[in-house]
Amino acid sequence: MRIFWMGQAERNLMADRIKLSRQPSGEPEIFHSLQGEGHNIGTPTVFLRLALCNLTCSWCDTKYTWDWANFDPRREVLSLSPSDIEERILAYDCAHLVITGGEPMMQQDALAPLVLSLKDRGLFIEVETNGTIAPSADMACAVSQWNVSPKLTNSGVDSARREVPDVFRTFANIEEAHFKFVMSQPSDIDEVLTLVDRYAIPKQRVILMPQGTTQKAIEEGSLWVAALCTKHAFRFTTRLHILLWGDKRGQ
Repeated sequence: MRIFWMGQAERNLMADRIKLSRQPSGEPEIFHSLQGEGHNIGTPTVFLRLALCNLTCSWCDTKYTWDWANFDPRREVLSLSPSDIEERILAYDCAHLVITGGEPMMQQDALAPLVLSLKDRGLFIEVETNGTIAPSADMACAVSQWNVSPKLTNSGVDSARREVPDVFRTFANIEEAHFKFVMSQPSDIDEVLTLVDRYAIPKQRVILMPQGTTQKAIEEGSLWVAALCTKHAFRFTTRLHILLWGDKRGQ
């Protein structure tokens, strides 16, 4: 039996690597498409999908990034250096990047140098987060826009895990943070209104989106979600990628 000893330098090197989701081909889930949701919907974008999440939403459509009871992490996850990731992103010659997951903020210490470097190269960088982990100083100054998607009761996640008051307040005080709520039924609006009032979130930064992974579900949900947006002066978003391509990885 061979015993491998890893020194501090080697441990530091591994710690700097970032865990990504794999595409079905085995390649890292870095791809060029259109932003399908939120404030910048329809914008040509490079996506970087990271692995791992600290929540377990019942309707999550990227469970392959965290649900190890049903997915094999050896098949679904790979680790790359920030320099390798940066090279792959820049190869698309696109100035708009969305970092999504999973929950990207779980890896923000390793992620921050990459984000700072890409910012210096002129990229507009969005980070999609569930709003339970506050950004570090480096991340806060490098990220162009935060897409905060706090989870409601419809996610099946206990409130103590999905609502972290100090983090809510932190994002509510960042002008570049937009709050997107996933709506499963009309009564979800009561919970949204409570959170918006509790954390003084400006209405113009609140976005409602119908939950669903099929064209039919999105179209049906859009009717009543749009009506709620009109009534409460919130913004509406569809899920453009679902309407165009269906529930597929790398789109």
